[in-house]
Amino acid sequence: MTTPAIYINDTTLRDGEQAAGVAFGLDEKIAIAKFLDAIGVQELEVGIPAMGQSEAQAIRAIVDLGLNAQLLGWNRANIADIQASIYCGLKRVHISIPVSDMQIQVKFGGRWARMLEQLRDAISFARDHGLEVSVGGEDSSRADETFLIDAAQYAQEWGAFRFRFCDTVGILDPFTTFAKVQKLVASLTIPVEMHTHNDLGLATANALAGVRAGATSMNTTVNGLGERAGNAALEEVVMALKQIYGLKTGVQTQHFLELSRFVAKAVNCPVPPWKAIVGQNTFAHESGIHAHGVLQNPSTYEPFDPKEVGWQRRLVVGKHSGRSLLNQVLQDYGLQLDADHGQSVLDVVRDRSTQLKRNLTPEELFAIAAQEMTLGATR
Repeated sequence: MTTPAIYINDTTLRDGEQAAGVAFGLDEKIAIAKFLDAIGVQELEVGIPAMGQSEAQAIRAIVDLGLNAQLLGWNRANIADIQASIYCGLKRVHISIPVSDMQIQVKFGGRWARMLEQLRDAISFARDHGLEVSVGGEDSSRADETFLIDAAQYAQEWGAFRFRFCDTVGILDPFTTFAKVQKLVASLTIPVEMHTHNDLGLATANALAGVRAGATSMNTTVNGLGERAGNAALEEVVMALKQIYGLKTGVQTQHFLELSRFVAKAVNCPVPPWKAIVGQNTFAHESGIHAHGVLQNPSTYEPFDPKEVGWQRRLVVGKHSGRSLLNQVLQDYGLQLDADHGQSVLDVVRDRSTQLKRNLTPEELFAIAAQEMTLGATR
């Protein structure tokens, strides 16, 4: 198997589920894990074993599936958490440590040396029990850069196979991200992973900046699900890497729409229609100018073929449509408008769409066209 240029580690089942109001049932967690594995996601962060019995039961059930994807459990830097991961049957663990002054003060009373001691002991315990260990720097974006690099180098020295750069509260821009991650990558021999949050709407952009800086692993969630404003979306990151940089991830993107809808149903929250890649309007064309261009050459107003992510192009009629689009849509449904009725039908369509605050359905278009043609015949 060819190693992908960028490694995807999806955390829908951990950070995604930590979104307020989200709680996956056992069957849903299993189904999401199987779906992500089936489309080629290389690694799944499946949960927090130390949370308790129901979480441990779900993680053990996923472990028992025998998936191709690597499975990772999230842990604090303490022995009890690692023991919980071992109990679940995991062979790979992630250990999170705070690296900013603010987080160290809150969680370790400012005792950074004590935090590093716990990290060393936790890594040692995990390694002694045959586990692979990833380490993450919580709040890396606000950490002193020298201390961040020191902590990452210690993690590497003690046996970590990867270090995660976390923009925990989503406060970075891509330029700052690039500079920080470039320094981190240059100081390590192990891979750097990007974990970005979307509080300022920059999660995907910051993840890509990390790639430009040398990071080779991406933390993602389906639909950008996650705490507060969410995480970098799997579908956005993968398609951006593919379309902008030509980088391979090994993920079968044609299933993104189906996956998005499945997760949206599981969290009981619809995807906004303007959501990148998987939103309902992504390949919908209403404007007369846009629709005319797309009918001539789809590349005029589409960045890639809708089939790449499981969509089909949609031509919809509404306030901004022109006669060309109106005629095309009606013809697709078997109705031919003559030139005399085209403008009158379009005038009614625009008024009705404005009143309803949406596009019109084919049935509504038929009714308007039939009415105008009948009225025209009696004039």
